[in-house]
Amino acid sequence: MQWKRELRIGVALLVVFVVAYHLPISSAGFPAGITEALALLREYARRHVITCLLPAFFIAGAIAVLLKRESVMRYLGPRARKPVAYAVASVSGSVLAVCSCTVLPLFAGIYRMGAGLGPATAFLYAGPAINVLAVVLTARVLGPELGIARAVGAVAFSVLIGLGMSLTHDRRKPATSSGFPPPSDDDTDPWKRAVIVAFLVLFLLAANWAEPPQGILGTLLKDALPALLAVLVVAASVLWLGVRWPVAVAYVVLVAVAGLILPLGRDAVYGTGTLLFALMLLVSGGQAAAWAEETWGFLKLILPLLLVGVLVAGALLGRPGHEGWVPSEWVSSAVGGNSLLANFFASLAGAFMYFATLTEIPIVQGLVGSGMGKGPALSLLLAGPALSLPNMLVIRSVMGTARTATFVVLVIIAATISGFVFGTLF
Repeated sequence: MQWKRELRIGVALLVVFVVAYHLPISSAGFPAGITEALALLREYARRHVITCLLPAFFIAGAIAVLLKRESVMRYLGPRARKPVAYAVASVSGSVLAVCSCTVLPLFAGIYRMGAGLGPATAFLYAGPAINVLAVVLTARVLGPELGIARAVGAVAFSVLIGLGMSLTHDRRKPATSSGFPPPSDDDTDPWKRAVIVAFLVLFLLAANWAEPPQGILGTLLKDALPALLAVLVVAASVLWLGVRWPVAVAYVVLVAVAGLILPLGRDAVYGTGTLLFALMLLVSGGQAAAWAEETWGFLKLILPLLLVGVLVAGALLGRPGHEGWVPSEWVSSAVGGNSLLANFFASLAGAFMYFATLTEIPIVQGLVGSGMGKGPALSLLLAGPALSLPNMLVIRSVMGTARTATFVVLVIIAATISGFVFGTLF
């Protein structure tokens, strides 16, 4: 009804007015919060958008265009066998070393292609929570018992959270794309489509290798391997998606020249290569152009919300070693011991904080050194990487407010209980 819409507008205006009226601009901590918001946004833009998010957007576009809807529905759809669907969702997430924001385009891709709500949310949780690098690094830094507990808890809870989402909400079919017409069928073999997606996933992993070893091997992993995988993606696009050889050769030459003349180094080459790759797909028409258009659809849907969420998270919570508007002492004093309240607070704080891939481990290490209990440490490790304020904003745009709220509550409850049990046992 019209009056309900007007009421919502009035309430929103009232909230904005009250916040503006009480802005603590004279407080000593207010400028620090603004600085932290901008600093976190800059850090996010420099470290995660070019090498993490942009490849993830292209993977999501490839999933929507190149993978057959029937294949997605067979393994992850609402009528798929639950053991198979949840096993595939958990395993698919565990091989990706992605953060709670980078996994969003991938989740949106499989969800909009028809994946069941349960398996899709199991994948959404599994991607950042279970990845092998995080589990191994947790065991090395925080002890084997925390590493094992994180792996077991994350695998179990990805399935339980997915089942909870499936049981508490209906199974209406999602849209097939992010606003563009669904891709037309063609005679490209399914394995060829899968190879292109696999090359993209490997590129994402190679471009974000946490700490490559020193020497020749490190150089190969950091630079040569991503370049080789990029060339393989281009070659596969020529062979199977109709991209013309002269256009592909021009692309490779331009990226190579950019690597030689641009002064900003690796990020400039990656950014230039991404833009030129999108242009190459667009001018090629057909499925290649549909891939670029679908990628753009995901990017314009997700990226603005992420950046707003990062600003808010930085202002409230700051960065590791830097305070925002919420004093770090409040967090440290609230997560000592192993009470249910301590575990709940660790889960809740972790759910709203933003953790880049693997950064949750040094943060928890610092908190443990300041008196954080083992139980709350596990609670934060299970809730933090899987959720963040930017993550919640984007999930809401994909599957609605009610489903997002349920997902957040299930993650916090699961992390709280697992942390309390672990802290009691160890």
